[in-house]
Amino acid sequence: MSEEITSIQADEVNHGWRVTFAGMGINLALGILYTWSVISKGIPEEWGWNESDKSWPYSVACLVFCLIMVPAGRMQDKMGPRIVASIGGILVGIGFIVASITTSLAGFILAFGVLAGAGIGFGYASATPPAVKWFDKAKTGLIAGIVVSGFGLASVYAAPLAKWLMVAYSFKTMLLVLGIAFLVVVVGLAQLLRPPAAGYLPAGQAAAVTLVAGDKKEDFLPAEMLKTVQFYMLWFMYACGAGAGLMIISKLAAIADKQVGISLGFVLVAFLAIGNGGGRIVAGLLSDKIGRKATMFICFVSQAIFILTISKATADNVLGSVPAMVIISALIGANYGANLSLFPSITKDYFGPANFGMNYGLVFTAWGVGGFMLAKLAGAMYVQHQSFNIAYFGASGLLVLAAVMVFFVKPPRHTIE
Repeated sequence: MSEEITSIQADEVNHGWRVTFAGMGINLALGILYTWSVISKGIPEEWGWNESDKSWPYSVACLVFCLIMVPAGRMQDKMGPRIVASIGGILVGIGFIVASITTSLAGFILAFGVLAGAGIGFGYASATPPAVKWFDKAKTGLIAGIVVSGFGLASVYAAPLAKWLMVAYSFKTMLLVLGIAFLVVVVGLAQLLRPPAAGYLPAGQAAAVTLVAGDKKEDFLPAEMLKTVQFYMLWFMYACGAGAGLMIISKLAAIADKQVGISLGFVLVAFLAIGNGGGRIVAGLLSDKIGRKATMFICFVSQAIFILTISKATADNVLGSVPAMVIISALIGANYGANLSLFPSITKDYFGPANFGMNYGLVFTAWGVGGFMLAKLAGAMYVQHQSFNIAYFGASGLLVLAAVMVFFVKPPRHTIE
């Protein structure tokens, strides 16, 4: 270990856990996205929106979220996480406040879909990279899982809170209150985010050796990553795994109400959120032990089974009972949430930590495209057929295909030139 690096380690206080839990807190606010099925169900009937209309703000938010992750990741790498996360908090707050004063679909798409979606992207892009850089490689999955678990757990409090605000006050008041709260919370917690100094090495991690021509490349520039087949394989697998989960999340309250006949959709959303948050931590920890690919395979196959199971749930069978729906919702949430810790971890493993913000931003576009396509599919199929079955079977087929692809994806073998 060089004298310079030894000095950096001695002088730098490890802020890893503070940064980790600040990032988790930011995600607890930004995870309001997962409460859309509850929010959309509260849209006044006099607005005249059908299920396809209600899919648009959420679908656009998912798409904008993932697209913003690319420039936001680049800004995070260059400017640091504090400024970028603060921008995210301001945009989310403004988005919800604007949504509270409009009744048109176009206005809601702009407010919730574009402004809030962009804010979520800026905040989310800034939460994980500074946290994982404080810890050694053996803890990458666990730390990533803890940070992103906040996003998944958000609906545990946000779904019942949104429901209560709508009932006690009004739909518009709910949006206004949440907008102000998220602006304050995210901007405040953003001030606690900081990456370690250049050259910092976590305790127990050996100093990197100087690479020469012919050695295996450790850190990929975004342009170099885009030239690898591994990027496109991971992108497709991520789109399948995330898209299937987002489809269920976006329509869970409607599934409970219209397919099963349960009026407590917000309760199912809350239990799905518990699974979502817990699945991120468990999958991250498990992937540190048995490997990313093995954990991915388990999650893809399990998710296909659970989605096919919920497709059979009706008011006339045991699968449609409240206890069964709670369990199925939580398991779907857990398998979906696993993607959000597995894919940042494998991105760091395959393409290195140096450009992790932008590299993962590019991989993360799969999340938005998958969520946009499958959420819109579910809404359109229900309007046309009064059933979600086509969406269920399509999503399950994609998950099986992703599980098969796990056996073919391998770390990039590019070398220094």
